[in-house]
Amino acid sequence: MRLAPSLCLLAACLLSPLAFAQKQTVCTVTINSADEKETFRKFLPADKYDFVELVERNRPDWLGSACEQKVSCDVLLISGHHGEGNVFFSDALDRVEHLPVAELERVACSDSCPNLFANLKEVYLFGCNTMNPEAQHTVGGEITRSFIREGRSPAEAARLTNVLRAERGESSRDRMRLVFKDVPVIYGFSSTAPLGASAGVTLNRYFQSSGSREVAKGRVSAGLLRQFSGQSMVAGRGMASGDSLAALRGDVCSFSNDRMTAAQRLESVHKIMQRPVAESRLLLDRIEHFAKTLDANARKQPEVAQAIERMARDTATRDRYLAFARDADQPETRARMVGVARAVGWLSPQQRRDELLQMFGDMLASKSVAGSEVGLACSLNQDGALNGDADRLAGVAARADSVGHSAILACLGSAEARTHALKGLVSSDDADVRIAQFYLRHRPITDVAELRAVTRAIAGMNGTEAQARALDVLARHYLSDRDSVETLKQLFARTPAWPVQNAIAGVLLRADPKAAANPEVLRTLREYRLKSLPEGNMVDALIERLRLS
Repeated sequence: MRLAPSLCLLAACLLSPLAFAQKQTVCTVTINSADEKETFRKFLPADKYDFVELVERNRPDWLGSACEQKVSCDVLLISGHHGEGNVFFSDALDRVEHLPVAELERVACSDSCPNLFANLKEVYLFGCNTMNPEAQHTVGGEITRSFIREGRSPAEAARLTNVLRAERGESSRDRMRLVFKDVPVIYGFSSTAPLGASAGVTLNRYFQSSGSREVAKGRVSAGLLRQFSGQSMVAGRGMASGDSLAALRGDVCSFSNDRMTAAQRLESVHKIMQRPVAESRLLLDRIEHFAKTLDANARKQPEVAQAIERMARDTATRDRYLAFARDADQPETRARMVGVARAVGWLSPQQRRDELLQMFGDMLASKSVAGSEVGLACSLNQDGALNGDADRLAGVAARADSVGHSAILACLGSAEARTHALKGLVSSDDADVRIAQFYLRHRPITDVAELRAVTRAIAGMNGTEAQARALDVLARHYLSDRDSVETLKQLFARTPAWPVQNAIAGVLLRADPKAAANPEVLRTLREYRLKSLPEGNMVDALIERLRLS
């Protein structure tokens, strides 16, 4: 049977590539909940929209796989928890897939993946704080002071600091705008986002009222924002030509473009660091990450070695950089900047050591020490390379009897300072106890005699809250000593406070069963268990475990 000419023409049109080209591609990145994706799929007609899930289970390079397949998205949905570290992640224990925003930056900046985001009309970010406008980088006092050192007046320095805060604070919203350059509409949440099931219900209402006619049109939907009005959804657009973020995007891409060689990136870093240090300081995360890639193999490359040599000769930039580092408000910032200086050839190993010792000296000269500073000292000396330097610093401690100052010296290998730092665990001063907690997270007790002494000291404490807190710290240690178990058993029998009994049970639940599981411990628990213990307590859990053992 022959078709009429008009029907032939119609059939040809329907089968032509142009007809199929009208279909839109909805790319989905399902890190956590699939509710949002399934709701879109339910309402978007299959003859107009293709769905492509970019995540490939148990394949870590799934985004790279999408680039290789030349997938081009018209709409992008990312569903996942989003939080500290700028990562989309799942709360499901059986899912290991995650999506760092840095990986999105790599895709957006790299010539190796030109298609994936090139035709985007809309992006939907179903995660907390994905469009939060608050700056993630702290613009501290050292930035203003650095401008003054460079000859600016205080008023001008303050103005420039505010400019940096606005243009280089890198809020989540700014990072998304950088990634999705020129995309007309980006939806996200300025604070807490709804869980997937809740978001799915809201999307269902939206589609029932508006249908699919607003999707992939590149225009903000007032109806969608209205449906999510009580859940902090906002809309923005990707960075456009002439945007105030354009310079920042250029810097970000100099780190993220995977077509650049290590030597080329190092040259870019050098140029960035030749600017006012306040500006490069706000790129410290990226500079630091890049510096860690300069391993022994990378340094053997002639181009990299030459680039490092050129940086090492740039003493003017080096001196400005180190002056800024020494003036940093936070010791952690100072230490990180020192680490970068070592990596790019501005400090020898001994010079790095001297810089860190000078920093520790400044910390010890202050009247008080924060727990984070103790953690920093222990982390920087994790390998014990700075052991032996504590004696050089002991004389600068503002208070010889301070638990905080002792903890810093103990992190640097002082046995005498360690003894004093451990006494903070049984102090009546809450601040001392917290310092000891920070210290023991990094330098736990492994010596049996030391553990016995600490257990006895805790048992002799007065004050229910402080004693329970000290026991909680002890619980992080694997107790395998029968003498220590006996001390805790006796304390359980005589204490009138249920929080203390509960904390003792917490220690024994984590202890070596061979040391804790004996009839005398079980008898003591049953006989002296306080009736005031609330339900779901650790004492009952311990009794049940010992009963079954």
